[in-house]
Amino acid sequence: MADLSVHLPALQVVVPLVAAPLCLLAGRAGLAWIIAFAASAAATATAAALAYITIHNGTISYHMGGWPPPWGIEYVVDTANAVILLLVSAIATVVLAFSPASVAKEIRPGSQHLFYCMFVLCLTGLLGIAVTGDAFNVFVFLEISSLSSYALIAMGGQRKALTAAFQYLIMGTIGATFFLIGVGLLYIMTGTLNMADMQARIAGIQDSRTVVAAFAFITVGLALKAALFPLHLWLPNAYAFAPSAVSAFIAATATKVSLYVLLRFTFTIFGAKFAFLNLPLNWVLLVPAVIAMFAGSLSAIFQRDVKRMLAYSSVAQIGYITLAISLASSAGLSAALIHIFNHGLMKAALFCAMGCIFYRIGTTRIDDMAGLGRQMPWTMTAIVIGGLSLLGVPLTAGFISKWYLVQAALQADLWWLVILIALSSMLALVYIWRLVEAMYFKAPPPGLEGAREAPLSMLLPTLFLAGANIYFGLDTRLPVAMAENAATLLLRGQM
Repeated sequence: MADLSVHLPALQVVVPLVAAPLCLLAGRAGLAWIIAFAASAAATATAAALAYITIHNGTISYHMGGWPPPWGIEYVVDTANAVILLLVSAIATVVLAFSPASVAKEIRPGSQHLFYCMFVLCLTGLLGIAVTGDAFNVFVFLEISSLSSYALIAMGGQRKALTAAFQYLIMGTIGATFFLIGVGLLYIMTGTLNMADMQARIAGIQDSRTVVAAFAFITVGLALKAALFPLHLWLPNAYAFAPSAVSAFIAATATKVSLYVLLRFTFTIFGAKFAFLNLPLNWVLLVPAVIAMFAGSLSAIFQRDVKRMLAYSSVAQIGYITLAISLASSAGLSAALIHIFNHGLMKAALFCAMGCIFYRIGTTRIDDMAGLGRQMPWTMTAIVIGGLSLLGVPLTAGFISKWYLVQAALQADLWWLVILIALSSMLALVYIWRLVEAMYFKAPPPGLEGAREAPLSMLLPTLFLAGANIYFGLDTRLPVAMAENAATLLLRGQM
């Protein structure tokens, strides 16, 4: 076991990567699901072990094939990416537990094993992005996760799913191209792709126009992938028309991983001084973040489909994370990482609940959900908990996020940001109340009076995620400790 533990960083990626073709070869949905779920559960156990090791023993450096960096590819795990690995793998496992009944209803029988193949491949890409210490490897894994995401979204039952996938493909390709151009410019200037080596070599050439151009390309490319306002146009349709399990997984993980990469490149490779003192990155992030907080919530208020409402809500929540990053302080980075973790829990719970509703009534329109509070009480409980967490109500994970964000703003003497955070949260109250009002205070529409709870295989994972929003609102030790440690490492430029 001791020898096996040494290879945990490699196993984090290799296990789901091997599972993907096995799901394809399985040919049957049931067997493919078993393979996918086993691989995801193994990835979660691996991520938990890596998080434990990094908390107690510090950063892990793994040399693929025994080749030392910068000649070989290095995998690096510290508390910053350990949070991401744990979030991505755990959400994937819970969503896969939720998925069999949902996939059987929403995906054509002949394509269900392909769905699990693409799902595990997307998981592989996201985990690879987080764990690799090689800049070009980031691009490779970014493309693996993106291409599989396009395929997953296109499997949605509506024709608009194809349009949404194509729009995401175009925007995602532009983002990936920008990122690759930036990495290429850095390689020209430093002669290395290892991120730690790149950091050391770039310190003396930061005044170069090529380095500034590389920073600009990488920032814009990752902003597009993370759906930072105003580069978010691909997100609402992608979330709204994807199959329920895909919406839950991607909404909880994909943009969070891109934000992590933005943090890693900004603070570790280029350095906080270069990005926030030599260049005005704080205002470049702060202004769009504040606009996103209001524009996303305002757009959500006027949506009639709850999945689109939650998609626009994500634009606003990504704004909160970006706002925290723009503060470039230990408190700000801690708030950003805490909200990355907590927002993943919120959106996974809410989109899984939408999947339960879609399974029973075949729609996620607000008008069609009237009266469901009495017919599907447990599902509605999950929605209420997720909504309260989204608002930042005390005793929920969302409150912890807002609390640390407000503290970070006050430490930076930006009291006016606290007012804006409070006002934007009030906008979120409007669209959450629209949903609660329909569920509990309106009569069900004709033909939908006899709706009942979704199967336990869907309901239990949904309630588990809702419960996690309560648990991490009460016991904050794990995410807060890891976020604060990660913030310290990032500000020091360590990897």
